[in-house]
Order: sequence, then structure tokens, then C-alpha cells
Amino acid sequence: MPLREIVPGVHVAPQLDAAAMTEAARIGFRAVVNNRPDFEHGPDQPTNASVAAAAEAAGLVYRFVPVDGRWQTPQQVEDFARLLGELPRPLLLFCRSGARSSRLFAAAQSSIARG
Repeated sequence: MPLREIVPGVHVAPQLDAAAMTEAARIGFRAVVNNRPDFEHGPDQPTNASVAAAAEAAGLVYRFVPVDGRWQTPQQVEDFARLLGELPRPLLLFCRSGARSSRLFAAAQSSIARG
């Protein structure tokens, strides 16, 4: 599983599937956030439902927070910042490439810092 740590306890990854949830739990993740909308690039993409079921079966806290790859609203950033405060660490975020999750995390961290 290709992972990139963006801050201690938070990693991003490109598209994950149901099988990756078992691996995520095995290596110690406690929570997973999927930032990719279902069917964003067609029907071959794993669905939120299949990944969520596998995450829950693996004992992971799972949240589906789909956002556009190019832009997130201020409300989405604020909601994500609040969610970050609630989820256990280590935390795994994923989207198509990992870039959207990284940008959303950075925007949420900036929002938190501004108060």
C-alpha cells in the first residue's frame, strides 16, 4: 500500500479498495477517510459501500467525506477540520491520487490554526 505521512499520525494514499482495509488495520491504522466521490471516473472505481463494509469488518473507524478534486468549499474545510479532531490516530486519508486528501488536510489545519 503506497503511503505518505503528511504529519505524525496522518498518512495519505491513492485509491484504496476493500482489500486494503485489512492491510490498513494490520499495520496499525485506527481510522480511514475516503475523500473520493463514488463513480468519479466510472464504474470500475471501488464504491464507498464496499470500502466502508471492509473497513468496519477490519475494526476501523471509517468516514466518507467526498469532495471535488479541484476545489472544496469553506464549509467542507470547516467540517473536515472538526472531523479531524474526532477521529483516532493513526489516520489514513485517501482519494484518487492522495493529492486531494493532502490539500483538504492542509486547508483544515489552516482553518484550525486561524480558530
